[in-house]
Amino acid sequence: MKVLLTGCDGYIGVRMGNVLLERGHDVTGLDSGFHRVGWLYESAERRPQVITRDTRAVTVDDLRGYDALVHLAEVSNDPVGELNQDVTYKINHEGSLRLAKLAKEAGIERFIHMSSCSVYGAAGEQPSREGDPTVPLTSYAKCKVLIEQEVSPLADDTFSPTFMRNATAYGASPRQRFDLVVNDLAAGAFLNKEIRMASDGTPWRPFVHILDISHAVACVLDAPRDVIHNEIFNVGSDRSNYQVRQIAEIIGDLVPGCNVVFGDSSADKRNYRADFTKIHEQLPGFECAWDVERGAKDLLDIFERIGFNEELYQFRGHTRIRQIKHLLDTAQIDDDFFWL
Repeated sequence: MKVLLTGCDGYIGVRMGNVLLERGHDVTGLDSGFHRVGWLYESAERRPQVITRDTRAVTVDDLRGYDALVHLAEVSNDPVGELNQDVTYKINHEGSLRLAKLAKEAGIERFIHMSSCSVYGAAGEQPSREGDPTVPLTSYAKCKVLIEQEVSPLADDTFSPTFMRNATAYGASPRQRFDLVVNDLAAGAFLNKEIRMASDGTPWRPFVHILDISHAVACVLDAPRDVIHNEIFNVGSDRSNYQVRQIAEIIGDLVPGCNVVFGDSSADKRNYRADFTKIHEQLPGFECAWDVERGAKDLLDIFERIGFNEELYQFRGHTRIRQIKHLLDTAQIDDDFFWL
């Protein structure tokens, strides 16, 4: 299948490109290039040819000839989303809806959108299924819901959208991020032999390794059309719903002499678990190969191998909001996040 992968140079995309290539797909990447500076380690994994372009500048002619479009390229987390809510809506809502419409016009048959389990917001301890009410608490999560609601009606006999509600991502990537819970706690434990949390860690979150996300996308591309047509899938595993404090304890146990300290309750209202029955029962070939312990061990092994240090940890390229602020402060992008 000829696939266009947007966001191919990001944290997830740089590994997903290799997974899709290894599955035999003809993959072309498209990326704005905001986060290419955040390269943590070298890898022999294959990467697709990349077009440097903002998705908002893509035309219908750019999309002709592809069988599928996998859309990762959005403002990538809650803090960046809140930095400029208007731009977040322009990119993650208006921009992604426009891209889906162009994909349909270009004759692309499958449109896979990276949504998020964060749409469940403050659902509490009862695991949320795909048909349950959504309670998005941030601009980032609200845009995910809007795209599901507005792209779904585009589905017809020639256009099949699929919405992947990924759990909170973690795991090693050459283009590493440390603004994600597992990755950040593993880095702190490695460097300081201490995990010091500002909150009590009681909120629930579902977690999923980025290679399992990539595998899920590969399974959607390979699945019969009727299985994935206009469907929503929670992406993860029921065994990977954790309280954040459990994550800290798992990682602390992997680092000899690591001290784990918890704070008071957090102002963060996000608290949700997800039910992953549907994806395991309905999507052929999908199974999560990773859990948090294995993913954290992999991270710690890489840190040891590359001589990971505080300078690498603090580098702006590994934290989305720091990199975006840097590009704004140095007048490399404008207030609408276009290159100058």
